[in-house]
Amino acid sequence: MQEKKTFHVNGYLGLLILVIGMLFGLLLFLLGVANDSGASIFFSILIWVIAILFISSLTIVGPNQAKAILFFGKYLGTITSNGLFITTPLTQKINVSLKVRNFNSARLKVNDLDGNPIEISAVIVFKVVDTAKALFDVDYYQDFVEIQSETAIRHIASQYPYDTFEEDDVTLRGDTSHVSDELTKELQERLEVAGVEVVETRLNHLAYSTEIASAMLQRQQARAILSARQTIVEGAVTMTQMALEQIEAGQDIHFTDDRKVQLINNLLVSIITDSGTQPVINTGDVGEESL
Repeated sequence: MQEKKTFHVNGYLGLLILVIGMLFGLLLFLLGVANDSGASIFFSILIWVIAILFISSLTIVGPNQAKAILFFGKYLGTITSNGLFITTPLTQKINVSLKVRNFNSARLKVNDLDGNPIEISAVIVFKVVDTAKALFDVDYYQDFVEIQSETAIRHIASQYPYDTFEEDDVTLRGDTSHVSDELTKELQERLEVAGVEVVETRLNHLAYSTEIASAMLQRQQARAILSARQTIVEGAVTMTQMALEQIEAGQDIHFTDDRKVQLINNLLVSIITDSGTQPVINTGDVGEESL
């Protein structure tokens, strides 16, 4: 099915023409009675019948509304203009809203890429752009949109991990805009058959399932601590190397391997430790006077 235009004329102009025709038919009827002319009476009745049929086809189309016209089960077309119109008589007129609509999807429990159970839901914004497809290609397009939305959300959620510490990885938690764009693209492909355009999709709920939420929080904390420690150690090694190079370059000092190991150990401990360090001053061997 494809949406198409159907016969319709301006209702006010059509009413004016029909009223004039009915007056002409009335005049013709009176002349036929006066002259005892059966033909005039017949044509006057015919004009009145046609006028009444067209008057019965008057329809009002509101803003962001459309009327699909069916003639004894056959789709004639759709009126998308706003106002009062006269269309084909003896037709069924089905009202279709063209307004932008939205709904919250159900909160779904799915497994992410790593197999972790998560809870996810989204806001879906859509509108009808093809009334013929929406009415005749699917059964109750509103229900069709909701069911396909849940299917698309489940599929997208299974394509990405909930969270990761890898910088290049796309995650559900850290890349919501990218995930929403992918959801919009997939959902649009699914709803093309229903004549529906997806305006926007946004995740409005994302969390680990309650049965693993506590464990995953501990896992996140542990991974965060490990990542922070790795950064600290890398920085400490770099700073220690720079310190040794600057000491040896600025002064005519050359450390033995044992002294280097001791100095490196002291520098690393003082940089990495969380608490303040206590300096220890070596004043000489036991038995020697020292200050």
